[in-house]
Amino acid sequence: MVNGMANKDDDINNDFSDTSVLVKKRSKLKKPPLYKVLLLNDDFTPMEFVVHVLEKFFAIGHEKAVQIMLTVHKKGIAVVGVYSHDIAETKVTQVMDYSRKNQHPLQCTMEKE
Repeated sequence: MVNGMANKDDDINNDFSDTSVLVKKRSKLKKPPLYKVLLLNDDFTPMEFVVHVLEKFFAIGHEKAVQIMLTVHKKGIAVVGVYSHDIAETKVTQVMDYSRKNQHPLQCTMEKE
């Protein structure tokens, strides 16, 4: 210091004297879990209605929808899609609401993959 005044060069050097670098550790993001949406067989819902539901809510073509419906009919259950939790939950709700509105007992559920 000269006459109570700081030297400009000292201020600049002091500002950059700490050369350590902080490194923030990044955590790896996990992929969200996926959920299978399942249709369950019953003895009352018409096969044509099941095909219609598959086409309407899952954007499945007619031929594939018929195949899935037959799997549900023969095996009692079939996976109709795999989605994130929110989308799977929405699809289950849509199918259940639509089935009840049309007075069919069709069951649709979801389970973690």
